[in-house]
Amino acid sequence: MNKKLHVVSFNVPDPPNYGGIIDVYYKLKYLAQADIDIILHCFHYGRQASADLEKICHQVYYYKRKQGPINLLSTLPYIVKTRRSKTLLENLQNEIVPILFEGLHSCYYLDHPLLGAYPKVVRTHNVEHHYYQYLSSSEQNLFKQAYFKLEAFKLRCFEKKLKHASAILSISPDDTRYFKNNYRMGDYIPAFHPFDQVKASWGFGEYILYHGNLGVAENQKAIGYLLDRIFTEITLPLIIAGKNPPDWLTKKAADIPHVSVIGNPDTDVMDHLIRNAQINLIPSFQPTGLKLKLLASLFLGRHCVTNSPMVLNSGLSHLCYIADNIADLVKIIQQKFEEEITNEEINQRKEILETQFSNEQNAQKIYDLI
Repeated sequence: MNKKLHVVSFNVPDPPNYGGIIDVYYKLKYLAQADIDIILHCFHYGRQASADLEKICHQVYYYKRKQGPINLLSTLPYIVKTRRSKTLLENLQNEIVPILFEGLHSCYYLDHPLLGAYPKVVRTHNVEHHYYQYLSSSEQNLFKQAYFKLEAFKLRCFEKKLKHASAILSISPDDTRYFKNNYRMGDYIPAFHPFDQVKASWGFGEYILYHGNLGVAENQKAIGYLLDRIFTEITLPLIIAGKNPPDWLTKKAADIPHVSVIGNPDTDVMDHLIRNAQINLIPSFQPTGLKLKLLASLFLGRHCVTNSPMVLNSGLSHLCYIADNIADLVKIIQQKFEEEITNEEINQRKEILETQFSNEQNAQKIYDLI
């Protein structure tokens, strides 16, 4: 007889085309393959019902996210207050089986007395108040900066509700240490992802690739650094690809002959770009969580060049080339653009990525916990 599991998701996890929602989608897929009947509850805002999720899950429920400026006045974080539903609470009571809350976002009912008999597991995608503090420091718009700062404060207060959880599934070793220190719980379960095996190609690529969600301030800061500080020093071809490129980036790239922007590529196009680049260049200035674009670059790409915040406490630093200043970064880019990836480097990736980051093995760890 299969185990059963409620999963409360902060968004509809299909299509799996950005950060945390990729982790949710592939976690559902591999938990289902591990003979768990999933009762999925997801909040929707701009996404439609998914026939694919209906195939993966035993049941799927949708709840409208209650957005609006009035929720900013609450003492609860906006990302939590807008994800509440009496219907959700009623549906959770239909079957007394463990509940997996995806992200602090979905934990409005974590301490509700009607759920007192349920084993409750929280999947943390970040230490959220750290993440929002970094968002504030990266944001130029004063209103958004103030919102992120206030949200960080509210999230730090709300996080204390994690003491009502039965287990915390953290996404990075650093986050695991944080939650163990503060709540005496923390099981390291790396991000779930779409990759089964390392597929790095031999030979040479003809360009350098930066990829990510181009609409978020963190990535825009990284792109600004590359265009203003690095690709003024070198003229090797750079492709910037990802969701929602801002107008300023499109205009700026048009004035730089060796830089081009590909906006909103589908999954196949993005995978092709990653596989065929000579270098995946993905610096970050926000050392939180685990960036899924790092996994994509290592599973699919040739050389991966980044900086310390991207790989901090990830266990993946020795698979990358790391530079934290302009001179070193320019030097590594020029060097690796002329060098083929080696068998030894590919085998190192396989040893780490196909074991520690195996979706099947990590789904089994969750199966054993519930």
